[in-house]
Amino acid sequence: MNRKWILIVLLVLCAACASDSGKSDEMPNDSEGQEEQEEPNESASDDGTMRNISSMELVADMGTGLNLGNTLDVENRDKTFWGNPITTEAMIDAIAQRGFKTIRIPVTWRFHMGSAPDYTIETTFLNNVKQVVDWARENDMYVIINTHHDDPWIIPTFAQADEVSNRLGKVWTQIANHFKDYSDYLIFDTLNEPRFEGSPEEWTGGTAEGRDVVNRYHQVSVDAIRATGGNNATRHLMISTYAASTVPEAMDDLIIPNNDERTIVSIHTYFPFQFSLENTDTTWGTDMDKAELDAELDRIAAKFIANGRPVVLGEWGSGNQNNTEDRLSHATYYAQAAAARGMAPIWWDMGDFSSTGVWGSALFNRTQLSWPFGNIADAIIDATK
Repeated sequence: MNRKWILIVLLVLCAACASDSGKSDEMPNDSEGQEEQEEPNESASDDGTMRNISSMELVADMGTGLNLGNTLDVENRDKTFWGNPITTEAMIDAIAQRGFKTIRIPVTWRFHMGSAPDYTIETTFLNNVKQVVDWARENDMYVIINTHHDDPWIIPTFAQADEVSNRLGKVWTQIANHFKDYSDYLIFDTLNEPRFEGSPEEWTGGTAEGRDVVNRYHQVSVDAIRATGGNNATRHLMISTYAASTVPEAMDDLIIPNNDERTIVSIHTYFPFQFSLENTDTTWGTDMDKAELDAELDRIAAKFIANGRPVVLGEWGSGNQNNTEDRLSHATYYAQAAAARGMAPIWWDMGDFSSTGVWGSALFNRTQLSWPFGNIADAIIDATK
């Protein structure tokens, strides 16, 4: 780092403490890293071609996707902190070879970011993300990267709006510049599930203030990305509702920045909640179950797709409750229903086979490169063919 050596010792000690506690999200500024990341960042795995296709056409081509959850989005500098191994090329190859056309790579930036005023992201970490993107692009996959688990500082209140907007703009400027030369197979998902953590309305659509400020944060992010020019001037971007929710207020109040034609609405719908997330219902597949799921997806389609705005279901799935047949029925119907409405379903896979509920939603064993629930993976892949 470009600091006196005695300060480095202190900063390293502080970083170690932050890693252990999981509470600190600041890293020292690295001016040398900033200079390095502004160099041209070409990729041998991506030719930089921007096709003249609409966002609706792009989503139709994305097929089925898988999230590389609990990895680069770990809330710690140690990316194995939540039990997953470091991502390898073999893992990404196995996901692509199974038949997934899209991979969503959640990324938490705050543990690799300097302090104000520059909020410089470590070049090493940017390049770590780039390496995973490159492996996916070598497999001709669509790739989504985002800001994930950065909610402790992306607070949607009027009191925090100016500070967060400034920081968010600088973060997306750096990310966008680092991936500026990539083709339209790379998609930026500006905010994951933007919400006021711990508030009473966190998962019920938020408040009018919260929804207003989330719109502002999307605006700042989109403007920052577009301002970097090059391929980013026309790159397809994903914009989420408040908490990525399907609550009517959240969907109704979403504003697409600048009415940008190359934007995609990002929705997360673990439906039905009791089966997919809450871990209180192990069965699924009655006519009523199917009708209720159809109604949920119809609401989304009526709000956005009917008005020319494509939708990616950026997270969905179900956890293992020793109910594989019900999970298979749910996943098959869900993926087919989503595809029939023109939505791209991206399964939430977090790599942990020791948990239940959504925390046990893994299909792919990254350590053994095996598919304990390969029948579910195949069913949702086949649904979009």
